[in-house]
Amino acid sequence: MKLKILAAVAAVALVQSVAVAQSEPPKSAALAAIGDDLVKAYLTYDPTIAYQTGLPAKSQDYFADRSPAGIRGIERVEDALHERLKKVDPARLNTTDGIDYAIAREMLESSIGQRICKFELWNVSHFGWQTNLAQLAEQQDVSTPEARAQALKRWGVGLPKMVDDEIANARLGLTQGYSAPRSVVQRVIKQFDALMATPADKSPFLSLAERSKDAAFAAEVKGLIATKINPALERYRQFLKTEYLPRARESLGVSAHPNGEACYAASLRGYTTLERSGREVYELGQKTVAENMAIVKTLGMKAFGTDDLKTIVARVANDPQNRFKDEAEVLSFSRAVVERARLAMPRAFETVPTQPAIVEPFPEFMRGSGVSSHYIVSPDPTKPGKYMINLDNVAEDRKSQAAITAVHETWPGHHLQLALSMGLTKSDLARLSFNGAYIEGWARYSEALSEELGIYEDVYSPIARRLWPARGMVMDPGLHLFGWTREQVVDYAMEAGRFSRQDAEDLPDRIAMWPGQLTAYDSGGLYIMALRRQAERELGPKFDLKAFHRVVLGSGVVPLAKLRQNVEAWIAAERAK
Repeated sequence: MKLKILAAVAAVALVQSVAVAQSEPPKSAALAAIGDDLVKAYLTYDPTIAYQTGLPAKSQDYFADRSPAGIRGIERVEDALHERLKKVDPARLNTTDGIDYAIAREMLESSIGQRICKFELWNVSHFGWQTNLAQLAEQQDVSTPEARAQALKRWGVGLPKMVDDEIANARLGLTQGYSAPRSVVQRVIKQFDALMATPADKSPFLSLAERSKDAAFAAEVKGLIATKINPALERYRQFLKTEYLPRARESLGVSAHPNGEACYAASLRGYTTLERSGREVYELGQKTVAENMAIVKTLGMKAFGTDDLKTIVARVANDPQNRFKDEAEVLSFSRAVVERARLAMPRAFETVPTQPAIVEPFPEFMRGSGVSSHYIVSPDPTKPGKYMINLDNVAEDRKSQAAITAVHETWPGHHLQLALSMGLTKSDLARLSFNGAYIEGWARYSEALSEELGIYEDVYSPIARRLWPARGMVMDPGLHLFGWTREQVVDYAMEAGRFSRQDAEDLPDRIAMWPGQLTAYDSGGLYIMALRRQAERELGPKFDLKAFHRVVLGSGVVPLAKLRQNVEAWIAAERAK
């Protein structure tokens, strides 16, 4: 009898993969109103969110208001919504509303908690707003006279205003003890140097004009580039060079800021959705790295006849068969891996998106900036998702790592995950949902899954994919909390054999600007794999890998605690069959 009761409860809780019981509570009007107001508030504050989510924006004639008044305004809205959410009883919600409640709570609590960091006062980052401008120009609607008028206003008025707000915020930050590290500022200046050196006929903002057949509009765009856009960007560059760089902090850890340790705790929770301290993450990372190294020794003995870690790493890093001869080979190799992975997807997934994933090199102005290869989602299923690949250090790149990164970013990693998520019938609120532990955790899990599916075709990749994971869980809190130096981070990264010296030297600056972010990959990856092992143990021969993946991906981007609820409900329902 007890088992039947548990199964009935599980069936009610199961997300999208089991028919919703008729006895479920009706849709919560209060929660629906909160969700609608939250979506409206975020899209009104920053209409560019529409490009990543597919949600409609009322206007495309401005950027987010980064002035102090604008920031305080959206914070007041968040506070009011959070108070309303506290009055909702999650125990009385149906399955779909339970997902929205978990998402809304996580979004609001994470954002409110991270205010202590005052990120807006040190938003000088080589991963910052300037790296998105070219993409935003490509996404800007110019299809109608009204859309073109909005484009002219956004780029002619909105961009200069945003630049001036960023300068004012950075100045204020300097007076209050906040700044980006000097090494990061130097990287940002280098990006702006390259951007400003771009010839007018190759400006990344010309896509606004090139996508319209309106000659007058095209002429106005070119005029804006010369008289508004470039002067604003040049103004920011000169501010960084003459005023900001001399006063930027030398240290890398956020602990150098006022309330730095509290900021790290809040940012860590924001990226992972877990209530884990930096110390707990640090120790779990060390434990996981040790376990991985034990497996690497076994694989090294089988592949190379040695279990000496340094020898194994050297073999993986230096074997000519694991190297590229030029950029063209990196691109062709990565594209071949992406296609091979795509063809393998029906073996592990019930549904495979039809949206393609393409591999493209960085635009010229982003080269040499220290930005890692990454994925750009397209909410329009008729347009491809883009895996943007860094080709700065081809002489030091390895085929094994290129294969691992390709599956991480495309199939079965980010592209499959986000394309499936975009195709789900879900609320607008769920479309806004994002957290690093789920997104990056799935991609890390995908690296292991790709080995199971035989996507890697060499002996190096199974070794290489275990040399790096969980080191971010050690380095990130190490730098921010435990006094690690730049050199310690670089040396610890180099031990993995994954990075060239240049790539390893880029890591400390990345960690510095995203406190806690590098822990999200393995915090999430370990969590998802632990749920799979739990399902395998409890279901035995009933375990179905495709069904497990359906449950993990079937609710979109959710906090990890909600993911656990979904998986455990599915396990209970399967056991009851």
